[in-house]
Order: sequence, then structure tokens, then C-alpha cells
Amino acid sequence: MATSLISNHESRSSSIDRLLIESKRRKKKKNQNQNQNQNQNENANKNNSTSRWRTPAEHHTYSSKLLEALRHVRRTTTTTTTPSTQSPARAVRDAADRALAAAAKGRTRWSRHILTHRLKLKFKKRKPPRPAHGDSRSEKPGLDVLKFKGKKKNKRLPALQRRVRVLGRLVPGGRKLSFPTLLEETTDYIAALQMQVRTMTALTELLSVAGSR
Repeated sequence: MATSLISNHESRSSSIDRLLIESKRRKKKKNQNQNQNQNQNENANKNNSTSRWRTPAEHHTYSSKLLEALRHVRRTTTTTTTPSTQSPARAVRDAADRALAAAAKGRTRWSRHILTHRLKLKFKKRKPPRPAHGDSRSEKPGLDVLKFKGKKKNKRLPALQRRVRVLGRLVPGGRKLSFPTLLEETTDYIAALQMQVRTMTALTELLSVAGSR
């Protein structure tokens, strides 16, 4: 009787051990499959972000939007009688950036930031008038203590964090993004800028050929 109980106990313990081993194997296999799927999705997103701006269709849509924006700049500069505070080079650059954001169709944060920033500038309030010259106290610029504190804090920051901040200032709308999202936006923005350079180079070559003829 005792031997049968011992054998039953041993068989039960061995079956429990087998179940535990099988459950561990299943969990391990499930985690491996999830990691593989995640890596495949990340690679697909990277390929889509970089190849999206290299297709002929993207070149065509951006070139058409760029030509429309440049024609609009030309019409506004020729029809307006009052001198504009914005230089022609700056106007062309802003038109090219707006066309690039419109070609992105709002799929990225940097494109949405460029389009919304344009609307904000339209409805921006005017600056208050400067004080009279007689008031000498108002003309003296005051010392901003917070600026010096901010500079000291920036020096204490690690090198990687300082570079991330600089990168966030370079990418439109990237100051308040997390680091992984900022990297995704940066890769897409760089690919878009490369297409912009190629399109504008081809456009200048066509214009130079037409001017020589």
C-alpha cells in the first residue's frame, strides 16, 4: 500500500514537472514570436518611411505642389504694392516646406506642425507698441535670471540629452516628443528633405535650360 502511494505521488510530481516545462516552452516560444513580429513591423515602418519619398508618385505629387506654391509666391510678390518684410529666398523656402508638408498629407507630426504653424502666424496678435523715448527706465533691458539658470542647467545635462534636445529643435514639432518617436520623425523628415533637394535641383536645371533657349 505504501509503495503504491509513493509511486502515485512520484507519477503525479513527474506529470506536474512536465506540465511546467511545457508551459515554460510555450511562453518562451510566444515571446520569441512576439519579438519577431515587432522587429518585422519596425523594419516595415522604417522601409515605408524611407521608400515613401523615393517613389515616382511622391516626386510627381511634390513637384506639382511645389510649382503651385512657387506660382503663388510669384503672384503675391508681383501684385502687392507694399514692400514685404520677408525676403524672396525666405518666401521660396517657406513655400517649399509647406508643399512638402502638404505632400505628407498630415501623416507625420512634423508635417502637421508646419501646416498648423502657418495658420498660427496668420492669426498672431500684433506686438504692443514700444514705449516713448523719454521713458529711460522702460528702455533699459532687465536681466533675466531664469536665462542664466537655464544655461547652467543645460551645461549640467548629459551629452546625449543635449543632442536629443538639439535634434528636437531641428525637426519641426519635435521638442516635446519621446526619443523613439523623435527618431521615427527624424528618419521620415530626412527622407522628405532629400526628395525636396532632388526635386528643386531638377527644377532649377529645367529652368536654366529654358532660360538659355
